[in-house]
Amino acid sequence: MHELIAYTIFGLVTAAIYSIAASGLVVTYTTSGVFNLAHGAFGMFGAFSYWQLRFGWGWPTWLALPLVVLILAPLFGCGLERLLMRKLTDATEATKLAVTIGVMLTLVGAALWIWDPQVSRPFPAFYAGNKVDIAGVFVTWDQLITLALGVLCAVGLRLLLYRTRIGLDMRAVVDDRSLVLLNGGRPDRAAMTSWAVGSMLAALAGVLIAPYLQLAVIPLTLLVVNAYAAAVIGKLRSLPMTFAGALVIGLAQSYAVGYLPTSTVPWLQSFPTTIPIIVLFLALLVLPHQRLRGHAARRSRESFPVPTYRMFVIGAGTLLIVATLLAMVLPTQPLFSMSTGLGLGIIGLSLVPLLGYGGQISLCQMTFAGVGALTFAHAAKDGNVLGLIAAFAVAAICGAITALPAIRLHGLYLALSTAAVASFCDLWLFGLPSITVFGYRVPLFESGSVPTARLDLGGVNVSDDRIYFVVLTVVFALMGLGVVALRRSRYGRMLLAMRESPAACATLGLRLTTVKLSVFALSAGMAGVGGALLAGLSGQTASTQFSFFASLPLLLLMMAGGAGMVSGALFGAVTLGLFSTFAHLSSLFNRGSQLLPGLVGLGLGEQPNGVAADIGRGLAKLSRRGAPAAPTEPESADHAENTATIAWEWSGMDQPLTDHERNLLDERLGIGAGR
Repeated sequence: MHELIAYTIFGLVTAAIYSIAASGLVVTYTTSGVFNLAHGAFGMFGAFSYWQLRFGWGWPTWLALPLVVLILAPLFGCGLERLLMRKLTDATEATKLAVTIGVMLTLVGAALWIWDPQVSRPFPAFYAGNKVDIAGVFVTWDQLITLALGVLCAVGLRLLLYRTRIGLDMRAVVDDRSLVLLNGGRPDRAAMTSWAVGSMLAALAGVLIAPYLQLAVIPLTLLVVNAYAAAVIGKLRSLPMTFAGALVIGLAQSYAVGYLPTSTVPWLQSFPTTIPIIVLFLALLVLPHQRLRGHAARRSRESFPVPTYRMFVIGAGTLLIVATLLAMVLPTQPLFSMSTGLGLGIIGLSLVPLLGYGGQISLCQMTFAGVGALTFAHAAKDGNVLGLIAAFAVAAICGAITALPAIRLHGLYLALSTAAVASFCDLWLFGLPSITVFGYRVPLFESGSVPTARLDLGGVNVSDDRIYFVVLTVVFALMGLGVVALRRSRYGRMLLAMRESPAACATLGLRLTTVKLSVFALSAGMAGVGGALLAGLSGQTASTQFSFFASLPLLLLMMAGGAGMVSGALFGAVTLGLFSTFAHLSSLFNRGSQLLPGLVGLGLGEQPNGVAADIGRGLAKLSRRGAPAAPTEPESADHAENTATIAWEWSGMDQPLTDHERNLLDERLGIGAGR
């Protein structure tokens, strides 16, 4: 009985921390429409700041804690909303998530720059050593303080939202922002207040959880993944349901630690850490979500030109020439860094059909790349090309399996489900030496890493790093050609139609389930090929090489280049290679390179199309040699026209539309107002 009480108390303490973190997520999302993936980074930075004041400089707790939680964190939240988040009102869900990823990586880079990760920083709990006896179980003062703060936050948020004018504005903004403005409310002030409150709660959660996780950048940053489940249980709107969800997660995780036979069953040792991830995935599948909507009347700032074979051949030829020259002149270390970037660029290329064309957000591409690398390492110990086919096939199957239970999800919910899959693999699956399926032993990371051969191309000496760099370039170009062909095909138009208006496509008979499954499988297979080639570069496939956190800079830089363009993936590849090269020049450049991906991602708020689209338009203007410039507005109108044309085509009437027919179809699709 004492054991049960002890695990219950620990579960309640964990639930209190999760509820504080999750309530901050809910408050910011409901008022601004931005799901803050950087929420955990807020908490991490708050914990480090508190440590610096309290233990680094010796300030008393009564001064250090209020300064961090009540002053610095709210000021940061207000500044972030005013300077960055307010510009995302007309951005897509993918762009909003990418900008918050940029904030996360910037904070992580800043923390690694300011606080050397090689230095140990003990983080004692509040009033360490003091405890009380409750029903024969010792409870520390720190646990009692955490429980009290959890209750205080719940009561405080209730009073804020229901007993103050600013709280009324915050709740009203959720229902109708324009109506609030017409009635004299200030939606911008409400959004700024919500970001201040969210940042404050994140910092408090970080300070409370640090004594249990120790003061480490990445674990504290990814703490928020556990809070996602509680927020989703509350449907990202209800604070009471969010607190209830945190209670379920905290108790389930504590009881799993106490009662699962982790000491006798080796494969269960890390399983309790995945309990919040499993709850998140189940909540996403079970809870009802929004139904399909038609095309919004609001114009989107995002658009990508249709690629031409002529421009691609010119670009690919230039890339091969430049790569050959670089292979001959680059020293060993820069050549390895650029090869790594190119391997990551192939993985990034897998996001172009999925995210750029289909509008489906995936945060687990590096997981699929890890599956492909692992398959290639075990199936082709000699580097046989058949192993690359096996890597594509197995990764594609895993992609389809991932998409199948989440097939009805879209937007933010789909992103969270893929994040759950990636975290589950990181925390548990990739840590197993092997698994047994129907009596057949499937080897995984038997000793932490698996030797991986490079692709065998017959007479080509791929053991030479310079030749292998050129091989990676050729593979990137060939896969890029396939992506361009896909974009110009009937299947590519299906993906674009699904992105622009799922409701219209479903109404006209397009099988969205089949399209989603196929594009997820294709994207995962491409990522698997990239993972196999990347692992061959280093000669091994490590369990930590393809983590969830590694997916974030790749996604961010690829979107910064242009999510719907092959050149966007190339931009991400080159940028990652340059950052890695700079990191080896000196310790100062190494610290700076950790900040750069996040800073690049912050620019997506200003230019969601990416720099590759800007460069492409600039080259197109030069090629016209002084021809009159196109109007600035029709870009979004072209999107509406493309949607109408695609929808008409898929209704089985492949003939030119008259003006009257086009206007009628626009009206039925709900996009007439966007013209």
